[in-house]
Amino acid sequence: MDGTLACVGLTKVWNEGTDREVAALSDIDVEVRAGEFLVVIGPSGCGKSTLLKLLAGLESPTAGALLHHGQPITGPHVDRSLIFQQPSLYPWLSARDNVAFGLKLQGVGRKERRRRADEFLRQVGLREFASKLPHELSGGMQQRVAIARALCVGAEILLMDEPFAALDVQTRYQMQTFLLDIWRGSGKTVVFVTHHIDEAVYLADRVVVLTARPGRVLDSVPIDMPRPRSVIGPEFERYRAHFVERLRAEVARAFEEQELVEMLDTRIK
Repeated sequence: MDGTLACVGLTKVWNEGTDREVAALSDIDVEVRAGEFLVVIGPSGCGKSTLLKLLAGLESPTAGALLHHGQPITGPHVDRSLIFQQPSLYPWLSARDNVAFGLKLQGVGRKERRRRADEFLRQVGLREFASKLPHELSGGMQQRVAIARALCVGAEILLMDEPFAALDVQTRYQMQTFLLDIWRGSGKTVVFVTHHIDEAVYLADRVVVLTARPGRVLDSVPIDMPRPRSVIGPEFERYRAHFVERLRAEVARAFEEQELVEMLDTRIK
């Protein structure tokens, strides 16, 4: 595998060797190409967020390899930025200072930090809100600040963990379009986790489907639709129906396993 990111036989077991052992991911083989918009879907608890943490270098695999440009991922790096469902902004810092925070840690001077932060705030349409605190911004605006922060430190890869899940429907649609504009203009590589099948089809170059826990690759489907895409029409519905069908049995299995765990817990208590 020679892509920007690669998982080779990737396995992650939490609390290995204890009575709390949980296998999150098993034998994952995935390559992410430079500039690709890859979306990962799967049932709740299948290890999607764990996969992003591993790619970010925040966790270590139990087995297998994680590679970035062919080199092992051994920890966090400014080239890979993880964006969470909640924007995780510092509430006491302005939008500008939140965006510039990574540059400050890198030792960049104040004047240059301000210039670069303002440029990326302009790119995400928030230059006029540079002095606002996070609580003075809407949820969508806060996520745009988080994206600007990732871009400002020079991240080559955006790892996005359901970043629009907490937003209302209309704001979510706007943020999806905004993200695609940023992605096309920047040439970044995106790995995007979602539970929302329509969102996956609308955004992705390719969709990877994971099984119920432990997550394994069930399917990898290129989305061969021109951009911008319409969410109404036979082609979109064909992809949507495919993923609904692929996930149906896995979601049922995830529910059955959860019911079994709850039943065992009740007996133990």
